[in-house]
Amino acid sequence: MSQLTPTFQRLRDQQTTALVTYVTAGDPDRERSIEVVRAVARGGADVMELGVPFSDPLADGPVIQRASERALRAGATLDWVLDLVARERRNLPPVVLFTYANPVLRMGLDRFARRAAEAGVDGVLVLDVPLEEIASLRVSLDGVGLDTILLLSPTTTDERMTRAGQLASGFLYAISRLGVTGARDKVSEGAAALVTRIRRHTALPIALGFGLSRPEHVADVGRYADGAVVGSALVDVVAHHAASPALGLEVERFVRWLAQGRQREPTEQ
Repeated sequence: MSQLTPTFQRLRDQQTTALVTYVTAGDPDRERSIEVVRAVARGGADVMELGVPFSDPLADGPVIQRASERALRAGATLDWVLDLVARERRNLPPVVLFTYANPVLRMGLDRFARRAAEAGVDGVLVLDVPLEEIASLRVSLDGVGLDTILLLSPTTTDERMTRAGQLASGFLYAISRLGVTGARDKVSEGAAALVTRIRRHTALPIALGFGLSRPEHVADVGRYADGAVVGSALVDVVAHHAASPALGLEVERFVRWLAQGRQREPTEQ
């Protein structure tokens, strides 16, 4: 069964913001990707988003696009990613597969859900499946105890927020700004207002991402959201140190640095 709900509840009780980290599986190559995943876990990530490399990642900016290209050249596939999770599961925090629909549909919804559950995956986020078409995937995931993670953006209507709150489980991923992924110097000015809107429609934990890259961003987001998602900035660390024997150390160091922003003030909820 998924560990996302108890993880977010435990961190909320501890007045701690969940640090949700994203890396692309298979980047910079299959062997070193295992090193990266282990380093992220050692660094203290509370939830690990593991990206399934895809040839046309429309929601992703250039940093993650290039990571997918490297992983695909290295031979990473959905099957391989699931095998990676199965091998490393005992050393990892809760794992969310971050994918596009094509690899999942090619494998088949039920087979994908069964394999993901057997591997130890906790939740699945399929970026390009809209609310109107999520039902079949959700049935397959529910059947094996996996959470369905959904995205909400500043342009999502109140009606769709309500519907997303009904269909999702585990947590909701709030996109702090429009456009593709990519690190920014500061958190979007509309981020807090977006999370406030979402809370009117659901009791699920909310993790906010797109643009976060520093511990002060994590601290800022923790004032109003349950989790902070860091992706492109971490993937950029992987790219920068890909050829270095210190890759794992640098990734672990970066995640530990981000984690400095996790602890909230005692008076905040």
